[in-house]
This record gives sequence, C-alpha cells and structure tokens, in this order.
Amino acid sequence: MNKVSMPSSSEPYFTRLPVVFSLAILCTFLWGSAYPAIKTGYALLHIEQHDIASQMVFAGQRFLLAGLILLALARLLKKPSIAFTRTTLAQLTVLGLSQTTVQYIFFYIGLAYTTGVKASILNATGTFFSVLLAHFIYQNDRLTHRKFLGCTIGFTGVFLVNFNHSLLDFQFTLAGEGSIVLAAFFLASASIYGKRLSQRMDAMLMTAWQLAIGGAALLVIGYLSGGHSGEFDLSSVLLLIYLALLSSAAFALWSILLKYNPVGMITIFNFLIPIFGSLLSALFLNENILEWKNLIALVFVCSGIYLVTRRQLVTRRQTH
Repeated sequence: MNKVSMPSSSEPYFTRLPVVFSLAILCTFLWGSAYPAIKTGYALLHIEQHDIASQMVFAGQRFLLAGLILLALARLLKKPSIAFTRTTLAQLTVLGLSQTTVQYIFFYIGLAYTTGVKASILNATGTFFSVLLAHFIYQNDRLTHRKFLGCTIGFTGVFLVNFNHSLLDFQFTLAGEGSIVLAAFFLASASIYGKRLSQRMDAMLMTAWQLAIGGAALLVIGYLSGGHSGEFDLSSVLLLIYLALLSSAAFALWSILLKYNPVGMITIFNFLIPIFGSLLSALFLNENILEWKNLIALVFVCSGIYLVTRRQLVTRRQTH
C-alpha cells in the first residue's frame, strides 16, 4: 500500500504555503502603503518637488533607522553575527548601494513628480524585469511563451497608464515616470543578487546591514548636496518611524521567503503591490483611481504578473 508523503518536520517553516501566502501579502501591503506615506511625508516636512537633496535625506533617515531596528531585533533574537571579511563587506556594500541607495534615489525622485496611483502601477514593472533577467542568469528559468505573453500584457498596462483621458497625449517624463521604472529595474537586479547572498548568510542580518549601508549613503549624498531634514513634529516623527518599520519588516520577511522558495513563486504576489498602492493612495491622498485607463492598466499589470509566475505556484501546490 502506498504511503501518503507528508512534509518533513525539518522542512523550513517559511516554505509552508499558508505562511508564505500570509507573509507575502503582508509585505505587499506594507510596500503599497509606502506610496501615500512618502508623499504625505513630503507635505509634513515641507519638502518641495524639486528639492531632490532633501528627498534623499528623508530616504536616508528612513532606511538607516530601518537597518538599526533590524540589527537591534537580531541582537534580541540572539542571531549569530556575520563574520565580516573584506569580501563579505564588499558584497553587503554592493547590495546596500544597489537595492537601497540607487533604487530609492530614483524612487523618491519619481514619486515627487507623479501620483501615488500611477507610481504603484509603474513600479510593478520590477516583476517583468526579474523574469527577463532570470532568463539570462538561471539555466532553469528561461523565458517561455507564457512568460513572454505576461510581460507583453504587463508592459501594455504600464504603457496605457501614461496616456491622458483622450489617448492623444502620452504623458511620460524622465524625472517622474522614468525614475519609477528605473527604480523597479534596480530593485529586480538587486533582489536576484540578494537571493544569492542570502544562501550564505542570515537573511535578517543581510537585510539589516544593506539597509543601514544604503541609508547612510543616501544621508551623505543628501546632506552634501545641500539637503535638509525638514521640520519634524509628532506627526512627521511617527510617519518616519512607520516607514522605517515597514521597510525593516517587509525587506526582512521578503528576503527570508526568497531564501527558502523559488523566486517566481514569491514574485507572483507582487501583483498586489499596485493594487494596495493604488487603493491606499486613493484613500489617503484623494487621488482618482477610478479613471478607466488606471483600472484597465491595473488589470493588465496584475494579469501579466500572474501569467509570468503562475507555474511555480501551481507546482508548489501540487507538491504539498
């Protein structure tokens, strides 16, 4: 009589589907909430749209604080320290500068020049960049017809959201929409590199150090460029703490999920980020999500993400 195979008790906790689903959805909700939170922070701190240096200071404060929070949490959990060597320090520095510094230079600039709804849809291009990059990096993750179709549908949605109401004017600026797309590309590239590093070091500590290094670099760049910290009061302090906490929690959990699961299976949940980002931006910033082009673009982007990543999820469900 054939025995029913059961999951091994030694199987990592973060590969169990209910845990993966719950944590991935939490991460995407937190990232989606960042869009209205950052734009609210600009208003509370009186940071003007053109004041890029102060935007970098604001970002640096957020990510340096997020890294320090994670380092403190790792200490409380008594996680073994990373054995720092010249190679390890170089790897963490590269990850921090790419995944935090460079990505968020473009992200914060872009968000100052476009709406939260539009930015949340455009930033979903990161999933399609991940699929295209994986084709050239991983032998077992080639670009299939289904993935190509998903990327095409997704980029069509991104293209559509940049038209005005009459579809006669293509509204795309390098400072705004272009910066958001570039931020998505750098995040996709850095995430693949981060997955490789997480196989050799603790994911929480890796995330903590890359956030701290990247945040410190943003602070230095911002201050040297003439930026200022803004006028902090209780509301802006609480908002900064929230942004730091969402970064530390989301990045740490996402890194752990990527460490124990296929990239494609986790990135399927990225379709929730533009949904959460659009809904929360509409709620807190009074932005219009009900424009027909926004709704159609949202459907296209989410459908594209689902198509490029659905096989990994189906395979895992059958295995379990």
